[in-house]
Amino acid sequence: MNVVSYHPSPDELSYTFGGRAAVGKVRPGTIMELYTEDCFGGLVRGVGDLPSQVCEFPYLNPVTGPFHVAGAEPGDTLALHFVKITPARDWAVSTTFPHFGALTGTHTTAMLQPPLEERVWRYDIDLDRGVAVYHARNSDFSVALPLDPMHGTVGVAPGANEARMTITPDAHGGNMDTPELRAGVTVYLGVNVEGGMFSIGDGHGLQGHGEVCGTAVESAMNTVVAVELIKGVATPWPRLEDDLHLMSTGSARPLEDAYRISQHDLVTWASELTGLDTLDAYQLVSQAGQAPVGNVCDTNYTMVAKMPKAYLGETGVYESAHERLRALGAQYTS
Repeated sequence: MNVVSYHPSPDELSYTFGGRAAVGKVRPGTIMELYTEDCFGGLVRGVGDLPSQVCEFPYLNPVTGPFHVAGAEPGDTLALHFVKITPARDWAVSTTFPHFGALTGTHTTAMLQPPLEERVWRYDIDLDRGVAVYHARNSDFSVALPLDPMHGTVGVAPGANEARMTITPDAHGGNMDTPELRAGVTVYLGVNVEGGMFSIGDGHGLQGHGEVCGTAVESAMNTVVAVELIKGVATPWPRLEDDLHLMSTGSARPLEDAYRISQHDLVTWASELTGLDTLDAYQLVSQAGQAPVGNVCDTNYTMVAKMPKAYLGETGVYESAHERLRALGAQYTS
């Protein structure tokens, strides 16, 4: 088993997808042990650390990478299987911002009322209990919430030499902020440039669907990822697979367009996998599908279309990459 460990220093973190040289080169079949910093670069540590005072725009939402995958070319697909996602510290933070989030005026939804207060919440992370403890700021109320670690940001370099800020989700991946991207899930990303150039970051100890206030339980992570390459198979939008479901994503504004993109991809994918014509697949997905929300606060919004694999018959997905990578992950943890 080929295992590669990488713990970036602060000056090795990246803030774009594309536009940067690889920090390392890996072969398909590699297990990667990665450290990722939280979306504030570890600078917001307590309720007195307002991001506007301790962080510098645009150096937010850092990612670990990019990594060049040997043999990856445009038209291929990278498969990244998340073996383990573990909070790296015993604390995490969340915030509200002026002009950011789903329930406030923003620069694109201009309102006359005053902006929201900038406020920080600090969560206690207890790995032994598997909880993140919420503490209200203006009362003594607290409650333990179950940890469900995931990565808000994962993606590859866009095509045409484009560089995109890590906060923006699109067809290359990016800041999709879907809680579906947890351990045990394989994400499929279409390759746009030689090597793929994938990066991972924005760990969340816990996040509600939509990330409504604009931030989750933001946590540095120790993450284990298994890497595979599917040659000659293109992927138009990021797709996810767990043991029981297939998922398609879409990122755009307005939210209904993100919804349409994800549903269109799932319908056409289901048609391809089953041999059903488009309208038969459309009918099946309409009745058996789910639509978890990724984010409704970023520069693009993200929706997920989710379908139980059991309803699609005996279909092979990406040359059974999920099953192979799951087995590789199990070998690593045994």
